[in-house]
Amino acid sequence: MTLVETSIADRPRYDCRDAYVETLAELAHADHRIVGVVNDSVGSSKLNSFRKAFPDRLINVGIAEQDMVGVASGLANGGRIPFVSAASCFLTGRALEQIKADVAYSNTNVKLCGMSPGVAYGELGPTHHSIEDIAWLRAISNLTVIVPADPIETAAALRWAAASDGPVFIRVSRMSVPKVYDEDYEFRLGRAITVRAGDDVTLISNGTVLWRAIAAAEQLATEGISARVLSMPTVKPLDTGAVVAAARETAGIVTAEEAVSGGGLGGAVAETVVQQHPARVTILGIPEFAPTGSADYLLDHFGLSPDGIAAAARRLVSRGR
Repeated sequence: MTLVETSIADRPRYDCRDAYVETLAELAHADHRIVGVVNDSVGSSKLNSFRKAFPDRLINVGIAEQDMVGVASGLANGGRIPFVSAASCFLTGRALEQIKADVAYSNTNVKLCGMSPGVAYGELGPTHHSIEDIAWLRAISNLTVIVPADPIETAAALRWAAASDGPVFIRVSRMSVPKVYDEDYEFRLGRAITVRAGDDVTLISNGTVLWRAIAAAEQLATEGISARVLSMPTVKPLDTGAVVAAARETAGIVTAEEAVSGGGLGGAVAETVVQQHPARVTILGIPEFAPTGSADYLLDHFGLSPDGIAAAARRLVSRGR
């Protein structure tokens, strides 16, 4: 279920890493096989409390991301369920070969948790921006890719991952976001959620940008434009049925994501549309190396603000069906 009673922009904001560590501890209490593996990232992953509760179940390999993924794969082969926690830019950039060969190709039961993804490290610049991770990982076979939008969805995705066998990547945001979902929300793999109904245009988003897409829909509603908002937490496998329905039933689709504009959620949606039901698609994302600046500044700069998303939808609607 989704929260609908107040404007999304007026709700309190939360750091999804808090939900991550609370849920990981909950899972570890219930299942002795759950372990954490980190790359000298205990603090940035907010895992200090987990380390205190489970000192022998948090393995810190130091700044050695390739070893970290290899160690996690070995633990999985030994019957453990490792949750690898590291800044997404370093986890996916430095250890991509190990993710491909040791995790996905070998079908090991490793849960990769990309912390502080997208432009969350804004002021640290392009070396720390993790905007390519979804595109890189989406190209790897046998790897589920999940981008939760709020703390409730983050926790639900972690519980699902722990109960499921096989390789999973979950983005865990550090940028504060409002709650989108009620406490009874249940994550379902490969299923989009209609957060807001509409029949003029469709906005498809996930992660930290979803609430901004909802705010854009609220803005468009005051102008008489009915925007459907689809939350797409699973980029792979994609809910192609929901995408095709949007292409058939509305004037077009705007995708919005905190990632590169090629190869991620927008690419997955565009591939589906062009093959199954051609329609207008506008892809909002980050088309180049993002400059140094605050995360909010960067999202605004690339048109990923509520105003920017609303403007893209408005242009699409004005072109007609």
